[in-house]
Amino acid sequence: MKTSSYAVARMLGPWREGTGPAHQRLSDKLRLLVLDGRLTLGASLPSERDLATALGVSRTTVGTAYAALVEHGYLATRARARAIVRLPDRAPAPQPATPDAAAIDLSVAAPAAPGEILHAAFASALERLPRHLGQHGYHRSGLPELREAVAGWYLRRGLATTLDQILVTNGAQHAIALLARTLLAPRDKVVIDHPTYPHAIRTFTEAGARLLPVPLGPTGWDAAQLRAAARDADLAYLIPDFHNPTGLCMPTSMRRGLRLGCPTVVDETMADLDLDGTGPEPVAAHLPTAISVGSVSKSVWGGLRIGWIRAAPSLLARVVQARPATDLGTPVIDQLATATLLDQDLTRRPAALRQLAAQRDALLEALAAHLPDVDAPRPAGGLTVWAAFPTPLSSRLAAIAPDHGLVLAAGPRFGVGGAFERHLRLPYALPPDQLTEAVRRLAHARQALTRGATGSHAPATVV
Repeated sequence: MKTSSYAVARMLGPWREGTGPAHQRLSDKLRLLVLDGRLTLGASLPSERDLATALGVSRTTVGTAYAALVEHGYLATRARARAIVRLPDRAPAPQPATPDAAAIDLSVAAPAAPGEILHAAFASALERLPRHLGQHGYHRSGLPELREAVAGWYLRRGLATTLDQILVTNGAQHAIALLARTLLAPRDKVVIDHPTYPHAIRTFTEAGARLLPVPLGPTGWDAAQLRAAARDADLAYLIPDFHNPTGLCMPTSMRRGLRLGCPTVVDETMADLDLDGTGPEPVAAHLPTAISVGSVSKSVWGGLRIGWIRAAPSLLARVVQARPATDLGTPVIDQLATATLLDQDLTRRPAALRQLAAQRDALLEALAAHLPDVDAPRPAGGLTVWAAFPTPLSSRLAAIAPDHGLVLAAGPRFGVGGAFERHLRLPYALPPDQLTEAVRRLAHARQALTRGATGSHAPATVV
């Protein structure tokens, strides 16, 4: 696969910022793109001349950067051929293990399991299971019990919903992938928040779509920019409820006027994580054509792989037809357990929300104490703080963090074109003492960077 010079330039983003010779900064950023998986193994890079033209630098700068990558095993070359992306023989695996047992993992924004509640839900599911054992077990739309329970979840949030408007999936990510398969063709345009959920970026990109990122400001969404981008779009994907990664919540006034002129997918995975009592009603209450995606992965437990799509029955019928290409249904026992959780309104637990709010506040206090120059807005809900550093160091910080007992997800994972090198997504799903220690280690890693330290750890998987 050939990678164009302009595609590489977009991925590099503001690579010139930082210290050291230009060729070193270029080779360091290209190496991080390889480790991050954004430059695919086996892909051919543009020629030195073409990339130099796209970047506005000398051919010598690019040639020296390429030579450094060849020396360290990240590129393979042969006469009169493009350089090929590879990993050195002893490079980290693309899916790295945690560096050591004492490392604190801030790449995962998900809570620990509520053991007692889950145990009771599965006990109830086991009691209800025998009535299903005489059936084949394949339910491409989901069990009626769970679809009714999801409809009840929407009704409690102020949106009347019927069983035929619900399709059960294996988590929200599966729902997004099914919708992309159903609604998109290669080169279709998709409007996204910027930043946004990285696995959605990857799903749409792998579907061959062209992304139209609309930036989120300090206070949230710009309705005029969204409408302008959507005029020529085939789909929009938004996270209005305690947005991942910023924690922002779209106000009711904007939800009422949200008309984008293209199918609009609304990710409500974080909807139950309202920490300050500010969560408005579902977007579909104002936009009946909205395609809603939900899940219990963030409100209950990531190991419970249950999600859903709420949409018009005619669209769900198309999704059901497309589904066998990826899977044949969702596990029955998990569906029964989730139905119990939803029927008992256990996806929104006041004590758990109070604990999460305390963890958020502990993280913000630690940032103020150890990294006072970092801008960390207080989110109204969700699981993450979107922290902005004064200088672009995110990828380098993520690469060196494991040496300091910390696992991070770099800001550019949440955007396109190399954006967000000043940002880190910092989850507060861990206990307060671990969060305080994590920030202390983060401060030490940053100090090491300023002294010229480098890292070569493969990126963590973002959740």
